Order: sequence, then C-alpha cells, then structure tokens
Amino acid sequence: MNLNIEVAWTRLQSMLQGLIAALPNIVIGLAVFMLFLFLSRTVAAAVQSVALRTGQARGIALVFSRIAAWGVLVVGGLISLIIMIPSLNAGSLFGALGVSGVAIGFAFKDIFQNLLAGILILVTRPFRIGDQIVSGAHEGTVEDIQVRATLLRTYDNRQVVIPNSELYTNRVVVNTAYDRRRLAVVVGIGFGDDIRQAKGIILNTLRGLDLVRQDPAPAVFIREYGESAVNLEVRFWIDPPVRREVIEAEDQVLEALKPALLDAGIDLPFPTQQVLFHDQTEETDGDREQQREGWPARTQNPRSRQALLREASLHQSGDQAQP
Repeated sequence: MNLNIEVAWTRLQSMLQGLIAALPNIVIGLAVFMLFLFLSRTVAAAVQSVALRTGQARGIALVFSRIAAWGVLVVGGLISLIIMIPSLNAGSLFGALGVSGVAIGFAFKDIFQNLLAGILILVTRPFRIGDQIVSGAHEGTVEDIQVRATLLRTYDNRQVVIPNSELYTNRVVVNTAYDRRRLAVVVGIGFGDDIRQAKGIILNTLRGLDLVRQDPAPAVFIREYGESAVNLEVRFWIDPPVRREVIEAEDQVLEALKPALLDAGIDLPFPTQQVLFHDQTEETDGDREQQREGWPARTQNPRSRQALLREASLHQSGDQAQP
C-alpha cells in the first residue's frame, strides 16, 4: 500500500513539475491566440470595408469578412498549439489533420454544404438582406445571410433560421424583387345587377385612391358565377410591394368599394340557402313526370300543396252556396 502511494505521489510530482515548466509556453500561446483574435477582427473589418468600396452587397461583404476572420483564427490556433506543446511540430500537426480530413469532411458535410450554398446565394443574389420572401410555410423579411443559415423575421415578430442549402435548392418567392406589385380582391354583386355598371363604379372608385397606381391601370374581370353572387376580380398595382403596403392598399380598396356600390344601388349579397318542399311551390312539383328537380317519375304522384289548398277553397265555397 505504501509502495502504491509513493508511486502515485512521484507521478503527481512529475506532472506538477511538467505543468510548472510548461506554464510559460501556455501563457505565451494564449497571448499569441489573443493577438490573432484581435487580428481576426481587424482583418474582418478591413475585408468588409474593401468589399463595400468595390460595390459588393452588404451580405457578400459580411460573409467574406467572416471567412477571413475564421482563417486567421485557424492559423492562430495552430501556432498557439505549437508554442504550448513544443513536441508538436507543424509537420506532425498537418499530417494529423490530413489523416482526419476525410472523417471531418463526412462529419461536417451539412455545414460545408450550407457554407457553399450561402456563398452562392450571396454571389448570385436571388434575394438580398431586407427583401421579403416566402420559403415553404415561412414568410417574412430577410435580416441576415450568414455562412450556415439565413435569418428570417416573420410579420408577427418571430425569427426563423433556414439552412442556406434549403433556400438554394428549393423554390423561394421574393415579394420585393420588383418595384411594384399587382394585387387582387374579389367583390360579389347580385345576379340582377348590371355588370358593366358595377365595373365602371369600381374603376372610378379606384381612380381616387392614393395607394393604387394608375399606370398600369386597374382592371375588373368576372371571376365566376358563385352560389349567391357574381364574383368580380378587381386587379390593381401598388408600389413599393412590402407587406405593410399590401395590407393597407387592400384595406383602402375594400373600404372604398362598399359605399360606392351600395350608393349606386348595386347589391352586395351574402350566402343564402333556400329549402323547397315538393308540395308547396308549383303545380308540377308534386308531379314527378314534370317536376324539375330530377326525381324519378312514377304513376302515383302526390298532390301539390297549392292544388290541395285550391280544392279545399272550392269545396268550402260550394258548401256555403248550398241553401
């Protein structure tokens, strides 16, 4: 037992002596790494400034500055390791990195894929920081295009982190790609109303709205014959096409169209349902050989309610005529 304690104590003393001997190297290595950390920030700022001066987009400048900063940090980390561990030379370090390169590549395949996709997005510029896009079930404003992912801020103030590879390989709708946007609202009028008159009233109303562009001019088309109304599709253009202006323009158009149509006597019908019994509407409704609802014909047809009421009235009048 004493022998084991002496051996353990000896090893502990040797470890402490080695740590004390390595302290200067550790301090110098940490100081060198801190120097490279400061240098990485300086290099990142310089790269970003140069990229912006050459006319590159802010997103491209950010990514290039981050890549440059990472490169400086990697070099600083390798140099710090060599200083702190003198037995570790550059040849053995790069040899170990080469052996483990394949494993690292497989482990970080998704990261490298997103990195490449992020660079391609910034170079090809399908959308930029500040654009409003739709990606799958998410819609919002692009706040940042990072190396791994793109940050999207939804209209209800939530943040969505979308991998760059997903944005690069899937469909993306850019709502703010152009300086104007066409909107459409549907207005239903009654079947008995004059369609031409309704179209003229709608177009005259849109001419007085400040959020609606007159070039291209608004247009009105018959969309469909609905169950209770003739649905007209009102198309108009706005600028700029951001989400807030879209909501405000639609609100202004719908608010102005209702009183204009009602003042002109145009009906704005709402869905209704009519239930008809086969013995209460017409003479032929009870006759399955003549009725229009498509029931199969038969020889013994029930009498309609109108016929029964008429016969009862005649019978009552005949009884009153008798002395």
